[in-house]
Amino acid sequence: MKITVVALGKIGLPLAVQFADSGHEVIGTDINTTIVDLVNAGTEPFPGEAHLAEKLAVLVPEGRLRATTDTVAAVAESDAVVIVVPLFVQADGTPEFAAMDAATASIAKGLTPGTLVSYETTLPVGTTRTRWTPMLEEGSGLKEGEDFHVVFSPERVLTGRVFADLRKYPKLIGAVSPGGAERATAFYEAVLQFDERPDLVRGNGVWDLGSAEAAEMAKLAETTYRDVNIGLANQFARFAGDNGIDVFQVIEASNSQPYSHIHRPGIAVGGHCIPIYPRLYLWTDPDASIVETARLANEAMPAYAVELAEKAMGSLAGRKAVVLGASYRGGVKESAKSGVFPVVDALTSLGADVTVHDPLFSDDELGRLGFRAHHMGEPADVVIVHTDHAQYRDLTADDLPGVQVVVDGRRMLDAANFRDITLITLGKGI
Repeated sequence: MKITVVALGKIGLPLAVQFADSGHEVIGTDINTTIVDLVNAGTEPFPGEAHLAEKLAVLVPEGRLRATTDTVAAVAESDAVVIVVPLFVQADGTPEFAAMDAATASIAKGLTPGTLVSYETTLPVGTTRTRWTPMLEEGSGLKEGEDFHVVFSPERVLTGRVFADLRKYPKLIGAVSPGGAERATAFYEAVLQFDERPDLVRGNGVWDLGSAEAAEMAKLAETTYRDVNIGLANQFARFAGDNGIDVFQVIEASNSQPYSHIHRPGIAVGGHCIPIYPRLYLWTDPDASIVETARLANEAMPAYAVELAEKAMGSLAGRKAVVLGASYRGGVKESAKSGVFPVVDALTSLGADVTVHDPLFSDDELGRLGFRAHHMGEPADVVIVHTDHAQYRDLTADDLPGVQVVVDGRRMLDAANFRDITLITLGKGI
């Protein structure tokens, strides 16, 4: 097959590589000319994705993968089109459709009879059928279900391990019309390979959920479940910390029973997915009070961590406050919806002199995020551990001269390394 992948971000580019590595001719499109040029040079445009660099170095020279900014032309010569354009939400939870609308309009202009169009970007329930399909029909003059097929098939991977996750998890599909399910099943079976999963009743592979709406909801449900679970864990953590209970012991004990699956509490929930997708769900189900409560509980955790520091330290005005970690999770150079921003804002609002350290970001990169860089060995009064980078596990008080209070928001630090320091572990207390 000849396949177009629209948007070569941290999910789209590995997908394009996966398809090409499975023996197909792939065109990746993106509005960012720098990304297009790097891909055409066989160079990964972002670090941290396992096996991406080595695969690009083979597939591009062999002519199996190329990139362009011309989505219309790429779609016109393709049998299948996969869209992974990012979708964000505004502060009030309203989806920002502009980028997806523009991509869909370009696809419509190049659409030819017989093409399969698959949306992999996470969407509010009903969007594939009621928004994208009419746009594709109007822009192309073709009829869905007769001239072309539209499906929703959510990406279910984590950056850093995309290729492994593509093998590990079932590929969910939901079509707008019956013929689309058959086309999508054949397509994904031709571009993906699946690990054996004897734990799954249906087995691993392509799962047809019967409708685009069911597939859309499945992605929102699995990610919203995580947000709600973390929200519950954070509520437990706050109560436990206030009452001298180690919540991690409680969670471990609870999860020893097979019907309990409590997640880990933490200072923040960040990234492209978990902070956003519950809002997409709430956009079409505003009465989902449990979802709303959990989202608010998780959004409150950065300020809560700063409150713990203030209670232990007293006034933070004029104090040197260091936040460890700008990334939203350990080992990944990504600051999207990172809790570092509200942590820094809360510290600044209390008059602290705030700097940020992250082993994956240069001083200039931290500066572009709006932070002043901290270097290990420089003095600090208060430290808040935001990101669970492995490099922080062995930190000692000597690395942070003058520190008086440390709030460990990720249960990273060894108390033995901070014997004469007030060390507060979120969910465990002092």
